[in-house]
Order: sequence, then structure tokens, then C-alpha cells
Amino acid sequence: EGMALPPRVFSPEKICMDWQQRQRPGAGLFNLGNTCYINVILQCLTYTPPLANYLLSQEHSQSCQQQGFCMMCTMEAHVRRILRSSASAILPRAVLINLKSIGEEFEYGRQENAYEFLRCTLSAMHRACLSGRPGVDASSQETTVVHQIFGGFMKYRVTCLSCQAVADSYEAFLDVCLDIRVRASSLITVLEDCVTPKQLDQKEGFRCRKCKKKAAASKKVTVHHAPRVLTLCLERADQRTGAKISKFVEYPEYLDLRPYMSDAAGEPLLCSLYAIVVHSGDTCLEGHFLCYTKASNGLWYKMNDEFVDNCDMHTVLGQQAYLLFYAR
Repeated sequence: EGMALPPRVFSPEKICMDWQQRQRPGAGLFNLGNTCYINVILQCLTYTPPLANYLLSQEHSQSCQQQGFCMMCTMEAHVRRILRSSASAILPRAVLINLKSIGEEFEYGRQENAYEFLRCTLSAMHRACLSGRPGVDASSQETTVVHQIFGGFMKYRVTCLSCQAVADSYEAFLDVCLDIRVRASSLITVLEDCVTPKQLDQKEGFRCRKCKKKAAASKKVTVHHAPRVLTLCLERADQRTGAKISKFVEYPEYLDLRPYMSDAAGEPLLCSLYAIVVHSGDTCLEGHFLCYTKASNGLWYKMNDEFVDNCDMHTVLGQQAYLLFYAR
């Protein structure tokens, strides 16, 4: 509601949220020196059911017209190789060779941020989906398979505290960053704080269209359209000091998004945790990334570069999570 539907680049009817084949987890990934941030994101994307199903279908590569490096074709080959390899670990060579094509800021051999690599990887996949489609407008660009899986819309409602007039705006997103400095005992309290209306300072320059003057106002942020896969980043770098925020934030195996939606009175909108990324280390500029993923056989595994080991749900929920992946 409230938004016109743009012409679609990719049909959502093709998205399958359940694994189409069930098997043990695939291979681990070798670390060539500070490449753990790459490994964890590749593993989390490999075990994202709707994305893996699409990549395994090879639909993109069969019609790809992109010249040179294509992130979608690279991910297709990577996921097939990971899930079908008999080796205990492999090297993500194509990704490492084309690191600069994924994100210009990445330097091979230097410790980088896993969240930034995730954003750049999804962006590169999105661009690959649009290759060979000149003239596609911005709204249609938001219907690629990447946006159909990871994308949602936020609603921003500003209410004039003088006349109660409201102004709504919408913004597409592929992930959500959460400030865990305040009320951060659990993910639920963080999300509740996010959707609580906050008063805007008059210095921010809000001008009411009805009052025709600057006035005090409140702003409320809600999820207007929920993604099929919700990616949450618990910001662990203090924006003021740069120090790492090491507090434990409790997060559930199953998350109901309904209380944080624009229409909070509808049916429950349940999401299931299927992957997390953890950063170990005293500062955000050094340390190590590892991840925990749920394989297609329904079991959880700790993936620490080339090592893939069984683990239980209790272990998964007890981590100092940095990234959380939930699927509807």
C-alpha cells in the first residue's frame, strides 16, 4: 500500500524459500591471509536457501551478456563448487582475483570488514542482473533477484507536533544496521527502540506542509515491506571512539517482524535464523571472522575458514553476533 508497483526485472514467483535438495554441508574455504571476511560472507550467501536455489538453477549464466567479470556467474560457479565438492576445503579463487571489481576499497592481504564485503557483493550481484538491460529505471532496478530476496522498504513517518499533519516517505534497503549502544540487552529491545517515535530537534529544519512553518515534529521508522531474507548488522564499532562494542546481545532463533511493521496488527511474520557472522578480537580493525550456518540438512555448523564442524543451537545463540541472517 502507498507504493506503485514498478515493471519487474525478475519474477518473484520463481523464488523458492525451501531447499530443493537436502545434503550435508559443503566444503570449507582456505584463508590466504586476512581473507576470513570474504569466507564468512561467501558461506552465509551459499546457505541462503532462495539464493542458492536460484544460483544452482544456472538461470543467470544461461542468458548472461556481461563482458568480463560477472558477480552472478562467479557466485553460481562458487555455490555449485562448494556444495558439490568432495574436498574438505577449496579456494575461492575467482572472488579473490576479482576483489577490486567487487569493491574498489578492498586490498588483497589487508584485514577488511565482513559487513562492507557483504554490501559490495550484493551490489555487484545486483549490477550483474541489470547488465544488458539499458534504460531500466530506478524503481524497476529494485526488482532484481537480489532485491526480491534481500530487499525491503522502510517507511518514515514525520508527524508535526503542532497540527498533527503527517508526511510519509519510503526507502529501499538490503540490510538494516542497528545501534546496540542503548537498550541493547536483546535484539527485541533494540528493534522496539527503532520503531519508537523520536522527537526531531527543530534545528533539523522540519517545515510542516500544512502549517507552512518550522515546527517540532516526531519521526517513526517502520518496516513497510519485509524482505524474504532479513540481514541485520549489530554495529560493534562505536562511532565516536572507534572502540569495539563487545557486549552480548541476545537474539532469538525465530523472530516475528510484525511488531516492527507499518501494519503492526496483521498476522505474525515469522523469520528463522539460518546464519550468523561473529568477529573475535579486541578491536574492529583486527581479529578474525567466523560464521555459523544452517545447512540444507537442517543442522548447524561452525565454519572457521577451512574447518567445518557440527554445533548445536545453544552454541549458535550464545555468540557475540555481528551479522544475523533471518529467512521468512
